[in-house]
Amino acid sequence: MSACCSGGCASSTTVVVDGRYRRILMVAFAINLTMFFVEVISGWLARSTALQADALDFFGDAANYGISLFVLGSGLRVRAGAALFKGGTMALFGLWVMGGTAWHAWSGTLPRAEIMGGIGLLALAANGSVTALLYAYRQGDANMRSVWLCSRNDSIANIAVIIAASGVFLTTTHWPDIAVAAIIAGLNLSGAFQVIRRARQEWRQATA
Repeated sequence: MSACCSGGCASSTTVVVDGRYRRILMVAFAINLTMFFVEVISGWLARSTALQADALDFFGDAANYGISLFVLGSGLRVRAGAALFKGGTMALFGLWVMGGTAWHAWSGTLPRAEIMGGIGLLALAANGSVTALLYAYRQGDANMRSVWLCSRNDSIANIAVIIAASGVFLTTTHWPDIAVAAIIAGLNLSGAFQVIRRARQEWRQATA
Protein backbone atom coordinates (compact mmCIF):
# COMPACT_ATOMS: atom_id res chain seq x y z
CA MET A 1 0.00 0.00 0.00
CA SER A 2 1.31 3.41 -0.88
CA ALA A 3 1.61 6.06 1.81
CA CYS A 4 1.04 9.59 0.52
CA CYS A 5 1.89 12.59 2.68
CA SER A 6 1.69 16.23 1.63
CA GLY A 7 1.38 15.31 -2.00
CA GLY A 8 4.32 12.87 -2.06
CA CYS A 9 4.11 9.08 -2.09
CA ALA A 10 6.42 6.43 -0.69
CA SER A 11 6.86 2.83 -1.72
CA SER A 12 4.94 -0.01 -0.07
CA THR A 13 7.85 -0.81 2.27
CA THR A 14 8.88 2.68 3.35
CA VAL A 15 7.13 5.84 4.39
CA VAL A 16 8.24 9.43 4.03
CA VAL A 17 8.76 10.87 7.52
CA ASP A 18 6.72 14.08 7.42
CA GLY A 19 8.08 16.56 9.95
CA ARG A 20 4.67 18.19 10.29
CA TYR A 21 3.03 14.83 10.97
CA ARG A 22 5.61 14.07 13.68
CA ARG A 23 4.92 17.42 15.36
CA ILE A 24 1.16 16.79 15.20
CA LEU A 25 1.62 13.42 16.91
CA MET A 26 3.65 15.07 19.67
CA VAL A 27 0.93 17.65 20.23
CA ALA A 28 -1.76 14.95 20.16
CA PHE A 29 0.19 12.86 22.68
CA ALA A 30 0.48 15.78 25.11
CA ILE A 31 -3.20 16.75 24.75
CA ASN A 32 -4.48 13.21 25.29
CA LEU A 33 -2.27 12.51 28.30
CA THR A 34 -3.37 15.78 29.92
CA MET A 35 -7.05 15.08 29.25
CA PHE A 36 -6.69 11.58 30.72
CA PHE A 37 -5.81 13.05 34.11
CA VAL A 38 -8.52 15.72 33.81
CA GLU A 39 -11.24 13.14 33.06
CA VAL A 40 -10.07 10.61 35.65
CA ILE A 41 -10.57 13.23 38.36
CA SER A 42 -13.77 14.72 36.92
CA GLY A 43 -15.27 11.29 36.19
CA TRP A 44 -14.77 10.32 39.82
CA LEU A 45 -16.22 13.61 41.09
CA ALA A 46 -19.19 13.41 38.71
CA ARG A 47 -19.78 9.66 39.31
CA SER A 48 -20.05 9.37 35.52
CA THR A 49 -19.40 6.07 33.72
CA ALA A 50 -19.19 7.87 30.38
CA LEU A 51 -16.48 10.25 31.61
CA GLN A 52 -14.52 7.39 33.14
CA ALA A 53 -14.73 5.48 29.86
CA ASP A 54 -13.64 8.58 27.96
CA ALA A 55 -10.72 9.06 30.37
CA LEU A 56 -9.40 5.59 29.61
CA ASP A 57 -9.96 6.33 25.93
CA PHE A 58 -7.70 9.38 26.24
CA PHE A 59 -5.05 7.19 27.90
CA GLY A 60 -5.32 4.61 25.13
CA ASP A 61 -4.96 7.31 22.50
CA ALA A 62 -1.90 8.76 24.22
CA ALA A 63 -0.33 5.30 23.98
CA ASN A 64 -1.49 5.09 20.35
CA TYR A 65 0.25 8.35 19.45
CA GLY A 66 3.37 7.34 21.37
CA ILE A 67 3.65 4.05 19.49
CA SER A 68 3.04 5.80 16.18
CA LEU A 69 5.88 8.22 16.94
CA PHE A 70 8.16 5.31 17.82
CA VAL A 71 7.60 3.44 14.52
CA LEU A 72 7.42 6.52 12.29
CA GLY A 73 9.77 5.97 9.36
CA SER A 74 10.14 2.23 10.02
CA GLY A 75 9.52 -0.48 7.43
CA LEU A 76 6.04 -1.66 6.51
CA ARG A 77 6.27 -4.85 8.58
CA VAL A 78 7.20 -2.97 11.76
CA ARG A 79 4.41 -0.44 11.22
CA ALA A 80 1.88 -3.18 10.47
CA GLY A 81 2.89 -5.05 13.62
CA ALA A 82 2.46 -1.90 15.69
CA ALA A 83 -0.96 -1.32 14.14
CA LEU A 84 -1.99 -4.91 14.98
CA PHE A 85 -0.95 -4.32 18.59
CA LYS A 86 -2.91 -1.05 18.74
CA GLY A 87 -5.96 -2.66 17.15
CA GLY A 88 -5.91 -5.44 19.72
CA THR A 89 -5.58 -2.87 22.51
CA MET A 90 -8.55 -0.91 21.17
CA ALA A 91 -10.63 -4.10 21.08
CA LEU A 92 -9.71 -5.04 24.66
CA PHE A 93 -10.57 -1.55 25.84
CA GLY A 94 -13.95 -1.71 24.11
CA LEU A 95 -14.75 -5.03 25.78
CA TRP A 96 -13.62 -3.70 29.18
CA VAL A 97 -15.90 -0.65 28.87
CA MET A 98 -18.81 -2.88 27.84
CA GLY A 99 -18.33 -4.92 31.02
CA GLY A 100 -18.03 -1.81 33.19
CA THR A 101 -21.13 -0.33 31.60
CA ALA A 102 -23.17 -3.43 32.41
CA TRP A 103 -21.98 -3.28 36.02
CA HIS A 104 -22.87 0.40 36.44
CA ALA A 105 -26.25 -0.14 34.79
CA TRP A 106 -27.02 -2.51 37.63
CA SER A 107 -25.48 -0.57 40.53
CA GLY A 108 -24.72 2.94 39.27
CA THR A 109 -25.69 6.19 40.98
CA LEU A 110 -26.93 9.46 39.49
CA PRO A 111 -24.05 11.36 37.81
CA ARG A 112 -23.55 15.12 38.18
CA ALA A 113 -24.73 16.53 34.86
CA GLU A 114 -22.99 19.92 35.21
CA ILE A 115 -19.54 18.34 35.53
CA MET A 116 -20.26 15.91 32.69
CA GLY A 117 -21.31 18.73 30.36
CA GLY A 118 -18.40 21.05 31.19
CA ILE A 119 -15.72 18.37 30.83
CA GLY A 120 -17.43 17.05 27.70
CA LEU A 121 -17.09 20.49 26.06
CA LEU A 122 -13.42 20.72 27.09
CA ALA A 123 -12.72 17.23 25.73
CA LEU A 124 -14.50 18.05 22.46
CA ALA A 125 -12.32 21.13 21.99
CA ALA A 126 -9.19 19.05 22.63
CA ASN A 127 -10.15 16.18 20.33
CA GLY A 128 -11.62 18.46 17.68
CA SER A 129 -8.33 20.32 17.31
CA VAL A 130 -6.36 17.05 17.03
CA THR A 131 -8.84 15.62 14.50
CA ALA A 132 -8.56 18.75 12.35
CA LEU A 133 -4.75 18.55 12.40
CA LEU A 134 -4.79 14.86 11.40
CA TYR A 135 -7.43 15.15 8.66
CA ALA A 136 -4.89 15.35 5.85
CA TYR A 137 -3.32 12.02 6.96
CA ARG A 138 -6.50 9.94 7.30
CA GLN A 139 -5.80 7.86 4.15
CA GLY A 140 -2.22 6.85 5.04
CA ASP A 141 -1.03 3.42 6.17
CA ALA A 142 -2.64 1.37 8.96
CA ASN A 143 -0.87 3.39 11.66
CA MET A 144 -1.99 6.72 10.23
CA ARG A 145 -5.46 5.29 9.77
CA SER A 146 -5.60 4.11 13.38
CA VAL A 147 -4.55 7.55 14.66
CA TRP A 148 -7.20 9.25 12.55
CA LEU A 149 -9.92 6.80 13.63
CA CYS A 150 -9.11 7.29 17.30
CA SER A 151 -9.32 11.08 17.00
CA ARG A 152 -12.53 10.98 14.98
CA ASN A 153 -14.18 8.50 17.34
CA ASP A 154 -13.17 10.57 20.35
CA SER A 155 -14.80 13.70 18.93
CA ILE A 156 -18.02 11.76 18.34
CA ALA A 157 -17.83 10.31 21.86
CA ASN A 158 -17.37 13.78 23.37
CA ILE A 159 -20.51 15.03 21.63
CA ALA A 160 -22.33 12.00 23.00
CA VAL A 161 -21.08 12.78 26.53
CA ILE A 162 -22.50 16.31 26.23
CA ILE A 163 -25.84 14.90 25.07
CA ALA A 164 -25.75 12.40 27.94
CA ALA A 165 -25.20 15.23 30.43
CA SER A 166 -28.33 16.93 29.10
CA GLY A 167 -30.20 13.64 29.33
CA VAL A 168 -29.13 13.06 32.93
CA PHE A 169 -30.20 16.60 33.83
CA LEU A 170 -33.63 16.29 32.17
CA THR A 171 -34.48 12.75 33.26
CA THR A 172 -32.67 12.66 36.64
CA THR A 173 -31.62 9.07 35.84
CA HIS A 174 -28.24 7.49 35.09
CA TRP A 175 -29.40 5.79 31.89
CA PRO A 176 -28.16 8.45 29.42
CA ASP A 177 -24.70 8.13 31.02
CA ILE A 178 -24.83 4.34 30.67
CA ALA A 179 -25.93 4.58 27.02
CA VAL A 180 -23.03 6.85 26.09
CA ALA A 181 -20.51 4.57 27.79
CA ALA A 182 -21.85 1.73 25.63
CA ILE A 183 -21.52 3.91 22.50
CA ILE A 184 -17.88 4.69 23.34
CA ALA A 185 -17.20 0.98 23.71
CA GLY A 186 -18.89 0.27 20.37
CA LEU A 187 -16.82 2.93 18.60
CA ASN A 188 -13.62 1.39 19.96
CA LEU A 189 -14.63 -2.10 18.83
CA SER A 190 -15.56 -0.83 15.35
CA GLY A 191 -12.32 1.12 15.01
CA ALA A 192 -10.31 -1.86 16.25
CA PHE A 193 -11.83 -4.08 13.56
CA GLN A 194 -10.89 -1.61 10.81
CA VAL A 195 -7.32 -1.17 12.08
CA ILE A 196 -6.71 -4.92 12.51
CA ARG A 197 -8.10 -5.72 9.06
CA ARG A 198 -5.90 -3.13 7.34
CA ALA A 199 -2.82 -4.04 9.40
CA ARG A 200 -3.21 -7.73 8.50
CA GLN A 201 -3.30 -6.81 4.80
CA GLU A 202 -0.10 -4.77 5.18
CA TRP A 203 1.59 -7.53 7.21
CA ARG A 204 0.87 -10.08 4.45
CA GLN A 205 2.13 -7.63 1.85
CA ALA A 206 5.37 -7.04 3.80
CA THR A 207 6.06 -10.77 4.20
CA ALA A 208 5.16 -11.72 0.63
